Amino acid sequence: QVFTTMDAKVESYYTEIFTDLTLDNEEAQELIDYFTTLNPPPDKLVWLRASAFRLGCGFLSEDHDKNVSLIRAINAIVHCLEKTCMVPKSTEGNADFDAEGAEAKIRSIYEDLSVDNEENQELFEYFQGNTPPVANLVSLRATAFKAAVDFLSDDKDKNVALMRCINVVVHAFERVCLLPKEYTLKLAPEFNLDVSLSDAVQELWNLDVNRLTPNADYTINVQGGKKPYWKEDQADDPLFTSVDRRALRRPTYQTFVALLDNYKAQTGQAERVTNVERKENSDFLNAIMQTAPMQFCHQYLQQKIPDKVSSSQSEFKKLLTKIWFELYRRAGAKDSSGFEHVFVGEVKNEKISGFHNWIQLYLEEQKGDLDYRGYIKPRGRSEAQTDSNDHVLTLQFSWHGVEKAVGTSFIGVSPEFEMALYSMCFLLGEEDNQVYLNTGTDEFELNIKCYTYNRDKIGTAFPEATAHYD
Repeated sequence: QVFTTMDAKVESYYTEIFTDLTLDNEEAQELIDYFTTLNPPPDKLVWLRASAFRLGCGFLSEDHDKNVSLIRAINAIVHCLEKTCMVPKSTEGNADFDAEGAEAKIRSIYEDLSVDNEENQELFEYFQGNTPPVANLVSLRATAFKAAVDFLSDDKDKNVALMRCINVVVHAFERVCLLPKEYTLKLAPEFNLDVSLSDAVQELWNLDVNRLTPNADYTINVQGGKKPYWKEDQADDPLFTSVDRRALRRPTYQTFVALLDNYKAQTGQAERVTNVERKENSDFLNAIMQTAPMQFCHQYLQQKIPDKVSSSQSEFKKLLTKIWFELYRRAGAKDSSGFEHVFVGEVKNEKISGFHNWIQLYLEEQKGDLDYRGYIKPRGRSEAQTDSNDHVLTLQFSWHGVEKAVGTSFIGVSPEFEMALYSMCFLLGEEDNQVYLNTGTDEFELNIKCYTYNRDKIGTAFPEATAHYD
């Protein structure tokens, strides 16, 4: 079974709209119903809007009237997306809002069909100083599209550049004037929470709309395979050939990355948590709790172990703080935490322990502090070959000159997926959690290992790939 991602479904739906290029009131209502049913998390809203422009560029033609209709169709998509998934940031706005000045500012962006960083910043500052009242929000965004019609030409390249400019203007408008609505996961009515852990993990995977797509959002070069005890480096090149850095600016990725420099790698050295770092922990938990995987994790655990997990989201966040972020002794007083060990990595007795996160792998490789040495060959000959679209990779690397002979990491998954997976397995209380996972390109039998430290905190959590099939 190959799972159709939210991305593919949306792109197919947009393509239908652009092929037809007529949107009456009934179809506009269908758009609203579509986004309501889709129920995208906040992290996905920028992608949903930008994708309308990206796909729309493919439908630009030499027919001026069709291009006008295309711009109107994209405006309708953006309008329905904002109406369904966003709310005004301020209930007041600027009473002296200058609509004519705003249109003139927008037209000045379109005149040279390019927006550099300085102009982009000026646009943000303009909207911040000239925020419309709530009643004028829709008309201001519509102005960005109406004004663009006057700049359409017979040159397709110029029209593509115009589309990019409209997207930039709308992006600045949305960032300044609107906020994502509070997100609530809506499970299908027929979905039964009383399922096995393996089925629950598959559901987590299916809900991870923030996962990156291999060979599109990122590319890995697995190179040579090896046994853990082989000394030779089987990889001349880095593991990551490319990663779309824009993905790391999504809320859950950005708040995750902010935590990675809060720790000392060497065990035995006490960690000191500043108020800024506490806020970063809180910001990360707030961001991931606005996603489907973490809300599913909460609902599933509440169903399975109601004595341990409260239905209150704020109480659940306190529990997550305790198991992931509270410090404990590993080789010295308050020198470690579950989060540091699993996601950041530690050095103990001249060996790497933990370090099971692909984002940290990528960032440390970019800095030149990590050397990928090859993937670990599967035990059985009948197993699938390791390649660039695998979402689970067993590998060897050195970090600051210290070796990790064998470790397994998910590749391309969102921070919320891993937090949800490991939190579920840990709180359910088993050290070995056998699950079957269909990633859409491969099938894996995994053992999610979870060890407790300091009575009630995560000591480590990571996947072991026990079997791999195409």
